[in-house]
Amino acid sequence: MALSDPSAPGAPRARTGYLPAAPTAHHPDNRKRLVRHARPSYDLLMTSTDRYLAQGPRVAIRPFTEDDRAEFTALARQSAELHRPWLFPPDADDAYDAYLARLREPQREGFLICERDSGRIAGYLTINNIVLGAFRCGAIGYGVFAHAAGRGLMSEGLRLVMRYAFGPLGLHRLEANIQPANKESVSLVERAGFRLEGFSPDFLFVDGAWRDHERWAITSEMLQEEDDDETDEEIDGYPTGYQDGRTPRAHEGGAAE
Repeated sequence: MALSDPSAPGAPRARTGYLPAAPTAHHPDNRKRLVRHARPSYDLLMTSTDRYLAQGPRVAIRPFTEDDRAEFTALARQSAELHRPWLFPPDADDAYDAYLARLREPQREGFLICERDSGRIAGYLTINNIVLGAFRCGAIGYGVFAHAAGRGLMSEGLRLVMRYAFGPLGLHRLEANIQPANKESVSLVERAGFRLEGFSPDFLFVDGAWRDHERWAITSEMLQEEDDDETDEEIDGYPTGYQDGRTPRAHEGGAAE
């Protein structure tokens, strides 16, 4: 799948520089107030190693590499039933190589979400159509693999990427375009604090047809408010609300090509 790209050709993009979210006063808005789930501590957020960009209690994020080809494509094949009809990640070597090349374009970033205890890939998240200047926005796409579904790993990984995007990448806004029937994907971004901003008929060409999508988004100020409002709690090292035993369908939110 491909998202429209409003950026000017060749627009430069900063790779470094921490731009913290400006603190804002709490204010009323028309957001749906969600039932809050306690979240894990992210004290290790900016702890990095040679391998990882950021780490949480159970997962860490790092870039895609050529060495991930075999593991990623095998997991994509094993997860095909879970992913359809929402998601079509590369499941062959040549498709992975083409995907990796696209992720290395200046307007994209790609992250593997890996389990910290084993290093195994649990899922992935991409930021596409990055535009800087006065916009500083990108559109996310993501997927979880079958062995990691229902364990809360994507929720943790998404929040790590959000902090990385609003910090070192210098973005102000992330968007997710989601088919309305993909309830699990909607729930994922709701838990992360995204707000529903609109509905786009015939927005993306997916699985042979133009599909309607909901538009969800979050800004750095909204993430700051979420962090200020909530107290993180853990039970035996796991955040409450994650151990529900469900196996969700594939997460998809405006996935990368």
